[in-house]
Amino acid sequence: MDIRLLRIDDRLIHGQVATTWAKVTGISRIIVVSDEVAANPLQKALLKQAAPPEIKANVISVAKLIEIASHALLKDVKVMLLFTNPTDVMNCYRQGINFDSVNIGGMKFTEGKEMVTHFVSVNQQDIDSFVYLDSIGIELEIRKVPGDRKQLMMDVLKKGNFL
Repeated sequence: MDIRLLRIDDRLIHGQVATTWAKVTGISRIIVVSDEVAANPLQKALLKQAAPPEIKANVISVAKLIEIASHALLKDVKVMLLFTNPTDVMNCYRQGINFDSVNIGGMKFTEGKEMVTHFVSVNQQDIDSFVYLDSIGIELEIRKVPGDRKQLMMDVLKKGNFL
């Protein structure tokens, strides 16, 4: 599997992902990785329909990604992995999924979270996951679309006194 973009965006497949990021990265497949979404047949069906016609979309659990990541059928497939949270990303890394950067596109505000940018909110579990990923050398960059200026997550967390 050739991971062209690993993105955290709880909106999952939407206009920016389906068009801008897909074109820039040259992917042929979007894999949504979420236990919750994978267990919801309606949401799975809607997400598959949201992908551009030339891009295949799958919705799978974290365990399924770990199981299939090294499968021969995915060997040269250019993929975008979409996650809803950094803890799942961290768990995939710990289970052998290799990547060197994470794009953070959107993490909505919910109870127990604090805003760190106008489109990214975190709780302590998110922060702990980002700290781990940073500690092993993973670049954590915040950008909605490719043309946006990169913001490094750890700089944003430090500046906001979250660390």
